[in-house]
Order: sequence, then C-alpha cells, then structure tokens
Amino acid sequence: MEDVLIAVIAGCEIGFWVVLATGLLARYPLRLRRTGATLLLCVPLVDLVLLAATAVDLRNGATASAAHGLAAAYLGYSVAFGHSMVRWADEHFAHRFAGGPPPRGRPAYGRARTRHEWREFGKAAVATAVACGLLLAMIVLVGDADRSQALRGWLARLGAILAIWSLWPITHTLWPAKPKERARRG
Repeated sequence: MEDVLIAVIAGCEIGFWVVLATGLLARYPLRLRRTGATLLLCVPLVDLVLLAATAVDLRNGATASAAHGLAAAYLGYSVAFGHSMVRWADEHFAHRFAGGPPPRGRPAYGRARTRHEWREFGKAAVATAVACGLLLAMIVLVGDADRSQALRGWLARLGAILAIWSLWPITHTLWPAKPKERARRG
C-alpha cells in the first residue's frame, strides 16, 4: 500500500495545480469570475482526499511507513503555505491576463526582508505543528507502537527541518541584507 499512498500524494500535488490553474483560467482569460472563485475554493479539497486515503489505509491495519509520514508533512505544509501559493499564482494571472499590477516580489533587503523571512518561518512553524499533530493522531489511530514506529521518526525530522529553517530569519535579523551599490560609470 505504500506505493499506492505515494501515488496518492503525487496525484494530490498534481491535483492542487490542476484545480488552481483551472480556477485561474476560468477567472481571468474566460472571465467567469464566480466559477473561478468556486474552483479556487475547492483547492483545499485535494488535501481532504489525501487525509482520507491516509486515514483509511491506517484504519485498515496498515503498518505506518515513510509514506504516511510524508503525507502528514505534505498536508502540514499545504495548510500553512497553500493560501500564499494561491495568492502568488493569482497575482501572476491577474497581471498577465487582466491587466493587474505587477506581482509583489520578496523584499530584497532591510527590515522588510527580515519581516518577510520571519513570516515565512512562522508558516513553517505552523506547517510543522499541523504535520506533527497529524502524526500524533495517526500514532493514536494505529494504537500499536510497533506499527507506528516510522511516524515517530517523522516527528524528529520535521523538528530538524524547522530548526534549520530558523537559521534563515535569524541570519537576516543579525545581518540584514543591504542594498547593493550600483557600479559607477566613468
């Protein structure tokens, strides 16, 4: 079943982008604003498919594997970063197809960049919390320490990822990026 769950994870990632692209195509080039908005509201349903597939697999007696841990991590990061990814795509589509303003980029330097990095770290912390919550729920659902061993390993992995991620905003806080000087022409 591990291969099937990996395929479901891949299918959900593809599904995320397909539903997002379909919603944006309906919203901008086709000018079907309500249809586009409805499709964009359906993007989180893709996550529910993965959540259901993972729960059903474990409920049917599967031994938890790396695939189940990956599913929890995927869902955590999707919850935390999904909205900003949809907003990013919406800004690009609006600019390209509806004459909207140019998309906002990441600040290049200064306090704005530092705030940006801390905001992204906050999303990563939310992602880790959601993923760890799902992992703990899976461990309880399985109810057998031997069958849920792989999930406990994911708790440590996600904590390590978050610790490494924290270095980026800390670095920007201590040594903020400065504007590059323009080369003098002479």
